[in-house]
Parts: sequence; structure tokens; C-alpha cells
Amino acid sequence: MGRGKVELKRIENPTRRQVTFSKRRNGLLKKAFELSILCDAEVSLIVFSPTGKFYQFASHEMERTIARYRSEAGLSGPNDSHTRSLEFWRREIEELQKTINETEAQLRHCIGEDIEMLGMKELKQLERQLKTGVERVRSKKLRIAAEHVNWLKGKQRSIQEENACLKKRLHELHDGNISSRIWEPNARKAIQLRTIDDGSHH
Repeated sequence: MGRGKVELKRIENPTRRQVTFSKRRNGLLKKAFELSILCDAEVSLIVFSPTGKFYQFASHEMERTIARYRSEAGLSGPNDSHTRSLEFWRREIEELQKTINETEAQLRHCIGEDIEMLGMKELKQLERQLKTGVERVRSKKLRIAAEHVNWLKGKQRSIQEENACLKKRLHELHDGNISSRIWEPNARKAIQLRTIDDGSHH
């Protein structure tokens, strides 16, 4: 029995969709290559993945084929300034979108998401990147901790110096009080003796 007809509709499962895209993209590129070789045809193929990744095949120079296509299709020539401006910004937007998609994919990979399609090479590279990131985070954490410890030590020295000054001041005040208590009775006695001596002379 022959294979049943496959219903053409969007594959909802993202993993299956990515696998199907990879297989069919490779098949399409292979067919384009074979067509150019077997039939001596000028073939150019451009494919953008759902995530914005760019793939292409060209049997000749891509720009030459595109220019030939524009000429055959009656489109504006590449010398048209308005067309060049639109084309420039279109490419800029596509490049930015591509960068955003790749960055988002890398971020998801870093937290262990969407890694089912990664091969051994990509997984090893991701592992190295994570190790490097962990080492940098650990180094930064240790540096901050060391700076905080140094600050605490400096604060401790400052408090100790301040306490030493306070103790010295208290000792000085205490010694001054003792001296004044010793001096006051002696002074009273000296005054009384002087008074008695003055009276006896009279």
C-alpha cells in the first residue's frame, strides 16, 4: 500500500515543527543544488526559518540572480534611491529581528529551555558558556564580599579607636575627681590653721 496523502497544515507542536523544518529545508536545498547541476540552471533559493534564521543557496552570484529576476519581473532597478532606501531598512529590520530571536533563544537555552534540538557540539558550547558565566558571577560575589569585609574591619578599627579615646577621657575625669577630693579637705584644714594663727597673733 502506498503512503497516505499528508494533510498540509501548520504543525502545532513546536518540536515537531522544528524537526520537520530542518528536514524539508535540507531536502529543498539539496533539490536546488541538483537542479542547478543536472540541468545547468541558474538557481537561487532563500529561506527564513520561523525564528528568523536565514538560509540560502545560489548556483551563481545571488546579487546577479536577483538583479536578473528584478529585470525579468519589471521591478524597479537597484539604482532607484527610494527602492534602495526601503531595501536598506528592510534588511536592517530583518537583521535586528534575527539578532533578537537569536538572543532570546540563547537566553532560553541558558535556563534549560528549548534545548531538545541542540546537538552535542551546541550543548558543549552552552555548557562552557554557563561555566564561564558562573565563574564570573562567583568572582564578582567574592570581590563584593571581600570589599564588605574590609569595610567592616575599617569600621571596627574606627569604633575601637573611638572607644579608646572615650576610656582615656573617662580615666582623666576620674583622676581629676580623686585629686579634687584630696585637695578640698587639705585646703579647708590649711584655711582653718591660718585663721587660728591669725587669731593668736591678735
